[in-house]
Amino acid sequence: MSDDKTTPLESKEFQILKALKLVLTDVVKDTATQPGLKHPLSDRTIEGIRQCLKLISAREREIVEDAGKTMDMRPHYVDEPKKSVVVPITSISRNKKDPEKK
Repeated sequence: MSDDKTTPLESKEFQILKALKLVLTDVVKDTATQPGLKHPLSDRTIEGIRQCLKLISAREREIVEDAGKTMDMRPHYVDEPKKSVVVPITSISRNKKDPEKK
């Protein structure tokens, strides 16, 4: 099947999905018409492209999630505030007066 050294995001399947997505979106861009003009693609073809893109995106999401990653592909800047806070373990202490713990 596939090489064990390849991560799911580098797999042939993921590369094929990316290529298909790119080609389909390029077709949509290349055939875009001005408002009011008839689109050169039939409604059936347009709906078929939409369905293909939905299926591709769903499979990409499955592959990424199976790899333990997220689909958050936004850039992160150095000066951007972090969303998580690291609490040093030395600052954690047991509070004997805590009413929930006995």
